[in-house]
Amino acid sequence: MSDASIRYRSAEVHRVTRETDVLVRIGLDGPVSTECRTGVPFLDHMLDQIAHHGRLSLKVIARGDVEIDDHHTVEDVGITLGQALQQAVGDKMGIRRAASFVMPMDDALVLVALDICGRPFLQYSLECSSCRIGHFDSELVLEFFRALAVNAGLTLHIRQLAGANAHHIVEAAFKAFARALYEAVTPDSRVVGVPSSKGVL
Repeated sequence: MSDASIRYRSAEVHRVTRETDVLVRIGLDGPVSTECRTGVPFLDHMLDQIAHHGRLSLKVIARGDVEIDDHHTVEDVGITLGQALQQAVGDKMGIRRAASFVMPMDDALVLVALDICGRPFLQYSLECSSCRIGHFDSELVLEFFRALAVNAGLTLHIRQLAGANAHHIVEAAFKAFARALYEAVTPDSRVVGVPSSKGVL
């Protein structure tokens, strides 16, 4: 794998539907930066966590029908981010591929394990789907991660180990996802070619 492919893995996806207009630009290497403006303030906050804890450059600009509710915007940001992540990872040559992280946040403790394997799957067990976090409907967290996992080709497990405060639980999940993602996409000099015994992902 060339030095250029390690240092400059990036992608941009612009997705437009009758309900949303979403632009995502992501860089897996280089300086951390974030610009997230989706019209859903709590989602912006969580995307910032992905950028900072995942050591990414991330730009997400979205316009959606938030006058109806936040559902379309949150889901379509997940779709577009997943597509951009899949493109940025590229051929998966030399990456670690799988990783996990357990994130504590006050009362909350959340485990995220993921595999960049091209087989989309989500196992999700956060226990706050009936809660609201400010004006944000926390059941949309599931929709976001489902859309992200399917479109990025991730096997993704998100498990709550402890916690009662919905904000803490959800933020711990986003931070744990970011930390696991960082580890999984990081090149490993000991990995030759695609990190699979089958020789293909």
